[in-house]
Amino acid sequence: MKYLSNLLTSLTPPWISSSFPIIRIVLICIAVLCAIMLIVTTLLQSNSNEDGSNALSGSVGQESYYAQNKGESRNVRLSRATVALISILAVCVILYFVSLIIYQG
Repeated sequence: MKYLSNLLTSLTPPWISSSFPIIRIVLICIAVLCAIMLIVTTLLQSNSNEDGSNALSGSVGQESYYAQNKGESRNVRLSRATVALISILAVCVILYFVSLIIYQG
């Protein structure tokens, strides 16, 4: 493993190997921001078990079309944002550990 790391370090130009610590700091900052935003978007999503409470309470649900679907668009946007944030977080973490493997300095 050390041989592979030395080989990769010797093949890379000096400006790339000197910029790895900066890249790591940026990746960690992006990962922390994504994690915080991921927590917020998860907490903002509504519970999907609202239909069960209507069945227990006996409410008929005579609402307009807009009132029935206004939460759907918000939940769809939040779920898409959650998936995007998870993807960005995973890519940042993978790139961080790859940078650790390539250059350990």
